[in-house]
Amino acid sequence: MSPDPAYVAGSAEVAPHVSEFRRFLRVFLSRKIVIFGLVVIVALIITAIFAPFIAPYDPYKQTLDRPLLQPDREHLLGTDALGRDTLSRVIFGSRVSLIVGISAIILAGTIGIMLGLIAGYFGGITFAVIMRAMDTLMGIPNLVLVLVVASVLGGGLKNVVIALSVGSVALYARIMCGQVLAVKQNDYVLASRSMGASNPRIMLRHLLPNCFPPLIVVMTMQMGMMILAEAGLSFLGIGIEPPIAAWGAMVTDGYRYLLTNPILSFAPGLAVMLVVFAYNMVGDGLRDAIDPRLRGTL
Repeated sequence: MSPDPAYVAGSAEVAPHVSEFRRFLRVFLSRKIVIFGLVVIVALIITAIFAPFIAPYDPYKQTLDRPLLQPDREHLLGTDALGRDTLSRVIFGSRVSLIVGISAIILAGTIGIMLGLIAGYFGGITFAVIMRAMDTLMGIPNLVLVLVVASVLGGGLKNVVIALSVGSVALYARIMCGQVLAVKQNDYVLASRSMGASNPRIMLRHLLPNCFPPLIVVMTMQMGMMILAEAGLSFLGIGIEPPIAAWGAMVTDGYRYLLTNPILSFAPGLAVMLVVFAYNMVGDGLRDAIDPRLRGTL
């Protein structure tokens, strides 16, 4: 009995191989709002790196005989109360925001991921001690915790990074711990353990890479939150110390002149808004690309 020709033709057709990277790009770039966010982030990075070449003036040079100038061809965003060029200070402020955001994410992520990995893998009393400590941190409102730590340590770039990191450690620890509890029961982990692999090897070689993708999304979204928190601390006077150009401090300096020179506050405020929005949109796009089951719409 000869086989059905339709069956033979169907079985001969092999599904084409789809590159995972191409699938990632297709999903990630499928929404224009994500592309806009990506463009803003790239522009922020380029501006921060090449700030000395982009800024038209020295952001710290005071021209006391030309304070509070309105925007013109010479000073596109005017000058502040000390005669410093506002556009140059906004450009240099991108450096501070990027440094604070990246440093706080790396510090908080490293500590939180390691704690969550240890707690989820070993379980028992180790899990109880670490996760109860994280629950204690999460029981304190994040803004209050950051304000307390920043007030105790004082202002300055290093202290701001530490304060923001303390407020985010628990988030990474809980996410990582939940991922490890689910992944460590997989067959390849059990096989590695049965073959005599050491605990550090299993944790770093098998668990960490397979638990990390969801954390990439969290880190991307947290970048915007870190920049916003730094601006808030600087606005309250316990963040970046003057004369360093920081967007939050610039908003504080400019709000006194809202009626006469609103651009002094609006320019850095708009920069903060765009960057936070961009990171949130890119994080949302990464979420869609990494886990298609969680695809959202905007």
